[in-house]
Amino acid sequence: MKSNREHVVGKYRARARRYDITANLYYLLGFREQAYRRKAVQALGLHRGDTVVEIGCGTGLNFPLIEQSIGPEGRILGVDLTDAMLAQDERRVHASGWKNVSLVQADAREFEFSPSPHAILSTFALSLVPECGAVIARGSTALFPGGRWVVLDLKVPEATPSWLLPVLLPIVEPFAVTREVVARRPWETIREAMRASLTDLAWSEVFLGVAFIAAGARGPAHDA
Repeated sequence: MKSNREHVVGKYRARARRYDITANLYYLLGFREQAYRRKAVQALGLHRGDTVVEIGCGTGLNFPLIEQSIGPEGRILGVDLTDAMLAQDERRVHASGWKNVSLVQADAREFEFSPSPHAILSTFALSLVPECGAVIARGSTALFPGGRWVVLDLKVPEATPSWLLPVLLPIVEPFAVTREVVARRPWETIREAMRASLTDLAWSEVFLGVAFIAAGARGPAHDA
């Protein structure tokens, strides 16, 4: 049986070249992915010159939104598990002419956060990490005082009948979401880890509770 890591890498290697296109197809179901990404980046409260770490950066879909806020003076460190996704990311960075983006291939469970980033972001990735709570805790410790941790991810809506799960799973299966991932209820682990490690936790749900945006800060807000 494949490990969780092998399963995730296999799925995203297969999807890497067409990831951006297939992600947009979820708009046909009413899932406004780009709007949710924009809300997540806004929740970071970024300033020009800030340093942002993105866990599970994928093909860099969030990078243009981040760049608008931090400018060329800022810095983005993109971390992803899958080499093929990072290859697409490199193409985006080169085509955009960004000189302030660094990419690292690493497992989120093992990644050592650089000291004092102003913000950490993860979108549609952290729930796939069995030790997602530990990743939240390590990132929170590394954050600059006042820095923010924001997670946008998928969840199962409350009161979803058990018979409906086999119907819903094929929709999210391309994101490497399996029955085992759902059984772990990672959204609860993420919420509790952020509540334990950060202040001013904000939690909002979108698309009838199918996704959530969680945001918290470390200590007092830093000045622009």
